[in-house]
Amino acid sequence: MSFNYINEITSPENLAKFADLVKIAGGAGQDVSSAFKVSDRFLGTKPMELCVRAVMSESDSAEIVKEKYIGSEYNLEAMLAMPKHSLGWTYAKVMSTLGYDPQFYPPAKPEMNDEEYVHFRVFKTHDIHHILTGFSLDNFGELGVISLTVAQSRFPGFLFIDLLSLLISFFASDKLISETSLPEDQIKTLGYKFKLISQGLDMGESAKPLFPIKWEEYFEHPLDEVRKEINLIPVTTGAYSWYSNPKLQEAIAE
Repeated sequence: MSFNYINEITSPENLAKFADLVKIAGGAGQDVSSAFKVSDRFLGTKPMELCVRAVMSESDSAEIVKEKYIGSEYNLEAMLAMPKHSLGWTYAKVMSTLGYDPQFYPPAKPEMNDEEYVHFRVFKTHDIHHILTGFSLDNFGELGVISLTVAQSRFPGFLFIDLLSLLISFFASDKLISETSLPEDQIKTLGYKFKLISQGLDMGESAKPLFPIKWEEYFEHPLDEVRKEINLIPVTTGAYSWYSNPKLQEAIAE
C-alpha cells in the first residue's frame, strides 16, 4: 500500500512540531505577538531557508535583502499631511481611525542575517499590503493579505496560519458558506476561508513583487496609480474589504 508519504508526514516528530506551533498560535486572537512567535520558530529551518531562496530569486528583492533596507518609521501625523487619497494619506487615515499602532512589528536588530531581515520586512510592510489589497485589517480579511505574501515569498509563518485556519474550520464549523449570509457566521466556514486564501494567492501571483518596493518613496503617490503600477486590483466590497467599514468609508471621504 502506498501510504509511505502519509506515514512520513505524520511521524511523531512532525506531529510534535506541529502541536508546538499550534499551541503558540492559539493565543494569536488575544495577543499579536503570537504571530511573531510562530514566525520566529521557523528561523533557521528548511521552510525559512526556502522562503529566503524564493525572495532572493527575484533580482530587486535580492538587492534589498543585501542592502538590509530599513526605511523610516511610519509617522501617521506626517502622513496625514500628504496629498489626499495618496498611499501614505490613506494608510494613515485607516490606521488612525482604527487606533492601530503603525510600529506594531518587532524592531529591526542592529545586524540581521538574511532570514531575520525577511522576517522583519514582511511584518513592517504587512499593513501597507492591507491598504493596497483592500483586505480588511480584522479577522474578515487577514487570510487574504497573508496569502498574497505566501504566494510571493513562501513566508512560512503566514503559510502555517493559513493551514491552521483551514484545519480549525474543518473541525469546528457547523455550517456551509451557502447556509448563511451573515459575515460573522460565514467567516467560520471552510468555504469562506478557502475563498479568501485563494483570492489572496491569485492576487499575489498577478501582482509585481511587493517585497522589494520601498514604500516610503510612494507614500505621496495616488493610491490608485500605485496599484495600477504594481498590477494589483483591490477588493472593495464584501465583509473582507476595509472599504466596507462605515468608519473607514467616512474617514477617506473627507
